[in-house]
Amino acid sequence: MTFLKRFHLPLLFISILLLMSACSENSDPYQPKNYVKLDHPEWSKNATIYQINTRQFTEEGTFNAAEEHLPRLKDLGVDILWLMPIHEIGEKNRKGTLGSPYSVKDYYSVNPEFGDIEDLKQFVDRAHELGMYVILDWVANHTAWDNPLTEEHPDWYARDWKGNFRPTPWWDWSDIIDLDYSKPEVREYMTQAMKYWVEEADIDGFRADVAGFVPIEFWNNVRRELEEVKPVFMLAEWESRDLHAEAFDMTYAWSWYEAVEQITTGDAEDLSSLYVYYSWNESAFPKKSMRMTFVSNHDKNAWEGTMYENFGDGLEAAIVLSVVGEGMPLVYNGQEAGNDRRLEFFEKDPIEWQEHPIGELYKKLISLMKENSALWHSEWGATMIHVPNSSEESVLSFVREDDHGKVFAVINFSEERKSVVFTESLHHGEYINYFSDESVEFDENSTLEIEPWDYRVFVK
Repeated sequence: MTFLKRFHLPLLFISILLLMSACSENSDPYQPKNYVKLDHPEWSKNATIYQINTRQFTEEGTFNAAEEHLPRLKDLGVDILWLMPIHEIGEKNRKGTLGSPYSVKDYYSVNPEFGDIEDLKQFVDRAHELGMYVILDWVANHTAWDNPLTEEHPDWYARDWKGNFRPTPWWDWSDIIDLDYSKPEVREYMTQAMKYWVEEADIDGFRADVAGFVPIEFWNNVRRELEEVKPVFMLAEWESRDLHAEAFDMTYAWSWYEAVEQITTGDAEDLSSLYVYYSWNESAFPKKSMRMTFVSNHDKNAWEGTMYENFGDGLEAAIVLSVVGEGMPLVYNGQEAGNDRRLEFFEKDPIEWQEHPIGELYKKLISLMKENSALWHSEWGATMIHVPNSSEESVLSFVREDDHGKVFAVINFSEERKSVVFTESLHHGEYINYFSDESVEFDENSTLEIEPWDYRVFVK
């Protein structure tokens, strides 16, 4: 007994040291580690996302009326349906007549303007029958002034220097007040509310409004708990690589949008800002991540301008790049109908539906993206490789290639006709011009004549 008592603790300590040493040897500090810990749903590999502003989507502005459009959206090539916030809207300090859907009165409610929970379930079921998925816009950062939580749990809210409820600082968001995420109870409540919609309505994930205004560890835990219910897809309205590690499949490519908009409107002298974006995206963001590329969304359309105002003659060129370049393309409802209006945000202002060349362009591009694995997303797709050309200041040229396919794209982001010569040999070979079905061959002597704002997509 004396021997055991005397040597028990030292022997235990030595054992721990040996175990730590073994673990240290197995954990090579120089060995690359996977930054992204989550797995994307397999169905997202070549998906297109489509944003539905339910209020403006149809004359009725209901889920039932929107459901009638689902076969059309399926034919367009849509996979993920993003519904803007579905909840009851606050009345206190409301903006406009109908208010902002981002001013949530009750996270467990359905806005009666749209229907009821059974109508939502029917919409989701029909989408699933057609092979599409539905994600809800989730406003975790703030609530309406008259959300019941203000009376039931007033301590869950952030306060200004006077001790009053506080809208998000520095923004003109007077119809909402911020929650306080230093409170564990807030995090638990919000997590349970999100799980409710996955469990009750079979929702397939969420788009997180101003995701960066909410602590990342909250989102990391939300993802874990949602995955216990079913595989989900998560989109963050934010541009940060850190959100990809454990919480979100996709983030906004805000910098891509800004670069392309400045180029097409003449605010940029050349393509350098676009080259910077692609360099940043390839170097800083993990390969196993997705970026959402777009030429319109509810914010851009309502507050900054239509796709025609923001991209002018370069609109089609921007759309082509949003689909064949790296990134998951977003279509904001009405784009495919050539909508040329800034839709009202706080009032009823339904979209006028019609056949339109923009819709045909999206349909053709999305079809190519789906069938050519080089254009898929995240680790499933091929990285864009720059093909140097003689007009680098205004012509973007690149190749995406894998074992199953190859795409060579050339886009003239200028008002001038260009005669382009390409260096290197990556693009050499025989192709089909995707938009004309003509056979084309490129070698060291090839020159491409391309009109102002024109684009060529060659497929091998």
